[in-house]
Amino acid sequence: MSIKKFVARLSLAAAACLTAQTPPTAYTITESGGAPGATTTIYRSGAKALMVYNTPAQGGAPASRTFTLYDLATGTNYSWTPDNGAAACSAGTFSGDWGDPFAGTAELQSGIAKGDLKPAGSETINGIATQVYAGSTQGANLKAWIDRKDGLVIRAQISTPGAAVMTLVDVTKVSFGTPAASVFALPAACAGQKPPPTANQLIADETGDDAANYVNGMYGPGSKNSCSVVLRVVNAKTMTPITHIQVAIDTSYNVDNPPHYESGVHNDGTETFSGGGIHEITNMVHNGVVSLGTPPPYFMLDVNLIRPGHGSGEGLVYRQCFAPTAVLLDVVKDYGGPTESSDFLWVKAGKYAPPPAR
Repeated sequence: MSIKKFVARLSLAAAACLTAQTPPTAYTITESGGAPGATTTIYRSGAKALMVYNTPAQGGAPASRTFTLYDLATGTNYSWTPDNGAAACSAGTFSGDWGDPFAGTAELQSGIAKGDLKPAGSETINGIATQVYAGSTQGANLKAWIDRKDGLVIRAQISTPGAAVMTLVDVTKVSFGTPAASVFALPAACAGQKPPPTANQLIADETGDDAANYVNGMYGPGSKNSCSVVLRVVNAKTMTPITHIQVAIDTSYNVDNPPHYESGVHNDGTETFSGGGIHEITNMVHNGVVSLGTPPPYFMLDVNLIRPGHGSGEGLVYRQCFAPTAVLLDVVKDYGGPTESSDFLWVKAGKYAPPPAR
């Protein structure tokens, strides 16, 4: 398990405990765990990282290795299993945590500063001098061994009354030299593989604009500050308005007790909406633009692109307030086509940030 995932699970942290510093970006670190005898080795050189997961032979299953190469600059990754001749290389995209052992350093420092973990002596593990910290949270006892020099969590364990101690992190070997460039070379099986577009590339293609100007409205949490919201329904790429629409909203939606919605579709493609607190605000739509008022941190939104034989679907939107009046785009891809879909995008900046005239 990566250190960052350990941090997220326990809401704790630990850290470059004696001297805060910028985490290194060149290293080779081996961790044990995941399966009996299994190890994960992470090689990193700047924006390139290779994760190798080794599983020993177990029962009738042979030993295996899985390689995943991450390009941290582009958010793309490739995976392959060299010991399985039938396995092809696969390509993908990623964002956020990829498994960097140093990803949780700042949070760990914060946890120590708040007293969640307290000093509990020192110990040398696998030749590495560590400061030991211990504490408890939510009924579980926690213990972490932190590299005095570099802030890497070398070992982390959790235990609860009556249960065996569980090791969450167990680093067995560390080197801070730069791995050879050949380590990050793709095998021939990956030569013809191309990763799908990243989320930012898709947004740039949809809007014809810098993806940094937008935030996906389907991802939470919602902003703490409130704002009024203007919705624009537009065609992807051209950003021209789609005007023949219905809009319904439920600002009382509760994720812990979600309501059941029902809609009826007429022959002309118009709909009726019921369930929860959803109500139609189509009478306020003008040229594909409608005010949503001052919604809560999240709300349910339904936009129907009116056409015979065409229905809509509601989506949960998380509020993001970048201005007193924020602009939310419903960007429709392949409008009227067989693969029609849409994305809710909040506008942070750029030419679409000013609220449009209605």
